[in-house]
Amino acid sequence: MAQVSGTAEVPSLGRRQFMNLLMTGGLSATALGALYPFVKFFLPAAGGSGAGGGILAKDALGNDIQASTYLTAHSPGDRSLAQGPKGDPTYIVITEDGALEDYGLNAVCTHLGCVVPWNASENKFICPCHGSQYDKTGKVVRGPAPLSLALVHAQVTPEDKILFTTWTETDFRTGQDPWWT
Repeated sequence: MAQVSGTAEVPSLGRRQFMNLLMTGGLSATALGALYPFVKFFLPAAGGSGAGGGILAKDALGNDIQASTYLTAHSPGDRSLAQGPKGDPTYIVITEDGALEDYGLNAVCTHLGCVVPWNASENKFICPCHGSQYDKTGKVVRGPAPLSLALVHAQVTPEDKILFTTWTETDFRTGQDPWWT
């Protein structure tokens, strides 16, 4: 005896399609929800700087640095760390007359990648790993580091925040094209 579609014993094809669609949609939504954090982790964060392509300097807590507050809290000639491009520690430099220098210095040693601290008493950067030394502008003066510290442009935005942008011009310390681009 043949059973006819639509009777009580055999579910209709429309009901099966609906259940398949419901199950596929639910599984897809769950998979996409679980996949989102992984994809977001591997995409670079937006710099929040508009069309310039730079990144706003961040303090140790991840907050944007206000230029006016920063300048009043730091003395002339000071160099202190901020979070810069690619999350690298980057020095903000204060000029001798108390203004923000137009460049910042990536604090990663060009020898083995250690963070190079500023030594104010000797007026230079000295790497704690293997003794490389850099002058106050980040130019290498003693190895084993083969290259000077990378430069970034530092400027104050209209919102009074410090913006780091990529340095693509000639390195003013060496007169050569930048090695870090």
